[in-house]
Amino acid sequence: MSGRKILRITFIIIGALIGSEIYNRFYFNPDLYVYYNHLFRLLTAVIGGVIGFLISYIFNIKIRQIIEYLHKIPTKNIISAIIGLVIGLIIANLLAYSLSFIPVIGPYLPLALNLILGLIGLNIGINKADEIVNLFGYFRNINRIRKSHQVESGCDKILDTSVIIDGRILDICQTNFLEGDLIIPRFVLSELQHIADSSDTLKRNRGRRGLDILNKMIKLNKNKVKIIGKDYREQKEVDTKIIKLAKDIRAKIITNDYNLNKLAQLEGVQVLNINDLSNALKAVILPGEEITTQIIKEGKEPQQGVAYLDDGTMIVIEDGNRYIGKKVNIMVTSILQTPAGRMIFGKIKMILNNHSDKFTDSLSTFSDQSG
Repeated sequence: MSGRKILRITFIIIGALIGSEIYNRFYFNPDLYVYYNHLFRLLTAVIGGVIGFLISYIFNIKIRQIIEYLHKIPTKNIISAIIGLVIGLIIANLLAYSLSFIPVIGPYLPLALNLILGLIGLNIGINKADEIVNLFGYFRNINRIRKSHQVESGCDKILDTSVIIDGRILDICQTNFLEGDLIIPRFVLSELQHIADSSDTLKRNRGRRGLDILNKMIKLNKNKVKIIGKDYREQKEVDTKIIKLAKDIRAKIITNDYNLNKLAQLEGVQVLNINDLSNALKAVILPGEEITTQIIKEGKEPQQGVAYLDDGTMIVIEDGNRYIGKKVNIMVTSILQTPAGRMIFGKIKMILNNHSDKFTDSLSTFSDQSG
């Protein structure tokens, strides 16, 4: 049933009730036979219902005209008019309470003030519609900027499986550099538990290490660690679920997974890569500088030796395979930056004798051997 029919029926019922009540109050005659009283009451009720129907018809026409007129008025004008009317009525009622004690005219002042100041506020609201809308837009923009700043500065971070197993996230938490809560999705925790229960010894140890790291992070009380049970059954890949969750809760992702990093960037999700952070914090080494290190093993190419810096950076040393196990002083010749990290290439400048304080010049050694 449409609203128009409901309104019409309501007016008819109200009209019939009013007609019946008028008869009971003004025309009821107890001396008449009961049948006639009921008949006259029914007649007045029918007349009241007919009058209610006519009023509803006129009322519907007027309401339709008012609605059509309001549709033509811009929304900002309607809102501004309502704001002006409300402000005018508030001021009128504040003044009316103070002036209501004036003799004779005091009781009539509230009605007059409400009418006058309400119309003034309505008129000012319509005429100042643009300024009122701009004022509210200004406050809305300030609020939006404040909220975006809060989200940016204290944004939650979702940890993936690889970064938990890696363990460096625990050291970062201890430094208080991370802001916001650390989110562990339930499906990431399930994957970590599945790895810890693996029959493969290496995977099992990695999974248990990840669980130990999580326990230490929870006990650390530096960043709040929250486990979220939200899951996406339609998605099979854990990486896809992490990206979906990050979008839903407007969080960032902490990972050292290269593929997840690239996929999240394509989806517009901000990623904090532990490997990028580690590379950024490595000591700056330039070609021509000298480094003291110990050659650990042979390289892939003939005559090459391999050493490592304290941060794990690989050093490939020319003609270094003959000095495996010895400390040498090398000169850096070039540096190669790859997505997986940094590689340093160098050649031996001096061999450090661990059993005496003498230094042997490797270049002269090579020349003697060649001679």
